Amino acid sequence: MSTSEARRAVEAVWRIDSARIVGALTRYTGDFSLAEDLAQEALAEALVSWSVNGLPAEPTGWLLTAGRRRAIDAFRRRAARDERYSLLARDLDDALPGVDALFNPDAIDDDVLALMFISCHPVLSRESRIALTLKVVGGLTTDQIAKAFFVPVPTIQARITRAKKALAAAEVRFAVPEGQELAERLGSVLQVVYLIFTEGSYASTGDEWMRRDLASEALRLARILSRLEPEPEVFGLVALMELTAARFPARLDAHNVPVLLEHQDRRLWDQSAIRRGRAALAHATAAGAQRGLGAYSLQASIAECHAVARSVAETDWPRIVVLYEALCTLTPSPVVELARAVAVAMASGPADGLVLVEAIAASGALAGSQMLPAIRGELLSRLGRRDEARAAFRNAIDLCGNDVERADLERKLEVVSRPE
Repeated sequence: MSTSEARRAVEAVWRIDSARIVGALTRYTGDFSLAEDLAQEALAEALVSWSVNGLPAEPTGWLLTAGRRRAIDAFRRRAARDERYSLLARDLDDALPGVDALFNPDAIDDDVLALMFISCHPVLSRESRIALTLKVVGGLTTDQIAKAFFVPVPTIQARITRAKKALAAAEVRFAVPEGQELAERLGSVLQVVYLIFTEGSYASTGDEWMRRDLASEALRLARILSRLEPEPEVFGLVALMELTAARFPARLDAHNVPVLLEHQDRRLWDQSAIRRGRAALAHATAAGAQRGLGAYSLQASIAECHAVARSVAETDWPRIVVLYEALCTLTPSPVVELARAVAVAMASGPADGLVLVEAIAASGALAGSQMLPAIRGELLSRLGRRDEARAAFRNAIDLCGNDVERADLERKLEVVSRPE
């Protein structure tokens, strides 16, 4: 293989199996930070070896073997006759040539799950959880993560370094939590995956309205999680993301201009994604029948209402209002209240929706977000209160950090500023 071919092969294997490799090495060494370093060293070794000897029959097993050998070297340097080193060396001698004994699919699944729980540990900040999850579970490079969130590479590197130190200081075990701790920690994992998806669906900064690569990565992580930990809310999150992603093909026109739900060509919606989403939601609903729907399942139910409707006019808006009311009770937040206000406006008219929006504004919630003035401007415009609508759109433009969304708000301001 040429050097470039070897690099592409290494990148492909790492992209697919990075979580398995790091997870297995973490289980093997008991040191998460060391395991990632060993994996990177194994990749560097593969670039040289594969270009000379060609692609091995078991690329992932080869990387695991290389990482384990380097682990042995590290333990040897720490203590020549350490008992742990002896056990590792003996296992290595017993392994079949070219096939790593670590490469056990059942164990590796457990390793990936444990790795997700470590990356999303509550001891870490939200930013660190996201960066670490994308790095060690998603297999993204530091540069890719930095570009995704429009921050400097050193910032992402610092977040990952701080995360590793925090995990080490807290002596976080490499294991899947059990019982009540599992339920509590699972929520953190789901939150991180959904935050990644949300940033991909509605990029907060930059010159793109959506980051489909980021959203796709989050959906991939959710699918992995649903196979490893088939809890109702995991399927609820998968359903929500599938049904939301189904609308991606219709959210931008040929000129990269955002298209609102009411103007989208529903024939462009991904029907396969809708079917997958509805199937996941049915699974979540059946599995959680006794407990009731969780927050992600409720949001997925709302997304399903849109997915099955042939038009905005035929959408079951009263049911969506009820679902948002249930969501507000379960997880109260001004963002959910704002979404409920929009649903009320569609079900009962813009005047009723505006009452709720004004109440949110009066509370001071979402003061720094463009969402509230943007929606307020839309409702005021529909009510013919053009002067107030213009002021609201100007406020939204000032607060908006996304170039594409800002351009869309400027177009709305232009429309409402035209002479009647």
